[in-house]
Amino acid sequence: MTLSPPRLVAWEITRSCNLYCAHCRASAKQGPYPGELSTQECCRLVDGILEVGNPILILTGGEPLLRPDLFDIAGYAAGKGVRVTVGTNGTLLDDATAARLKAVPISRIGVSLDFPSRSLQDDFRGLPGAFDAALRGIESARRAGLEVQINSTITKLNASYLGDLLTLALELGAVAFHPFMLVPTGRGKELEDQELPPEEYERILNWIYDRQAELGDRIFFKPTDAPHYMRVFMQRGKSGHGAAMPPTHHGAGGHPGGRPGMNAISRGCLAGIGFCFISHVGRVQGCGYLDVEAGNIKRQSFADVWRDSPLFNQLRDYSLLRGKCGVCEFKKVCGGCRARAFEATGDCLEAEPYCVYQPRGVASPHHGHSPSVIPAEAGIQGQEPSGT
Repeated sequence: MTLSPPRLVAWEITRSCNLYCAHCRASAKQGPYPGELSTQECCRLVDGILEVGNPILILTGGEPLLRPDLFDIAGYAAGKGVRVTVGTNGTLLDDATAARLKAVPISRIGVSLDFPSRSLQDDFRGLPGAFDAALRGIESARRAGLEVQINSTITKLNASYLGDLLTLALELGAVAFHPFMLVPTGRGKELEDQELPPEEYERILNWIYDRQAELGDRIFFKPTDAPHYMRVFMQRGKSGHGAAMPPTHHGAGGHPGGRPGMNAISRGCLAGIGFCFISHVGRVQGCGYLDVEAGNIKRQSFADVWRDSPLFNQLRDYSLLRGKCGVCEFKKVCGGCRARAFEATGDCLEAEPYCVYQPRGVASPHHGHSPSVIPAEAGIQGQEPSGT
């Protein structure tokens, strides 16, 4: 396929964290971690990214607010015309810190909330008081005029609270809600038995479609690590079962002039295609969950990795996809989760193991035909979904 510039780059500027979250892909804990990029190396990396595009830059961790030069790095990028966002657990945000982020300027912060209640969130995040601290942080961000999105990692543990999480996000004034479908890597491996079965993935993605249609511009949904949402979207639109906001919607946080906005979904799996992840030590991957090195910016320029990485060039060639993903009529808009395929099989080009859809001409192992759309049911809100 034609080489495209990156649309999004997630950058783990530190692995240090003040929490000990059950699902953490990085198994992060309080540092220090040796070998983290220096301030000078970080600025050079920003310049390297700009050689091949001007993506939205997501500064994440660990907990990025633990890095003392966060504002210098973010300010350098913003000064070059990059839209910078920060992914945080929210517990270290106060009015002064939020005001500094706004002054950078940071375009948006993403705050992680996985449960709508104090006890459950604190237990999942490994720190008493984490829930209240995150809510205070969100309030500080809102007072400073920062856009807030809520990020939630969805497992059997919290799937029944999705409706309550959405209500909380709306009450907090969030502009976006990003449900992350668990990829069991890092400490998240310990939650492998809590990963939702494929049927529940399908049900939740349909629930998201319905809620987006219902809420319109009030909030933007972006299912993450769930590339089959694009297939669900196309199926639902074609069937006439609802009319959700198009995935390319540019509502709150969008950007004029043809550059992709904060609220845009262009394709399912973007690993190596429109997205990549950079670790605290400069390791480049297709995404944070796909634990395969594409290159390292301590040894190569970012432009060289983006253009020439054998891994990225494989991911860009849809003809190399194996199994049912390889013959699926939706592979150009979905592509399957390459990280989940890698974790399940050791081969990132294998079929997405958490998709119920059977491509045309491929017999279903259960019914011998492709399933129809699985509608969202009331079990997502207030009842335990089947399989928990």
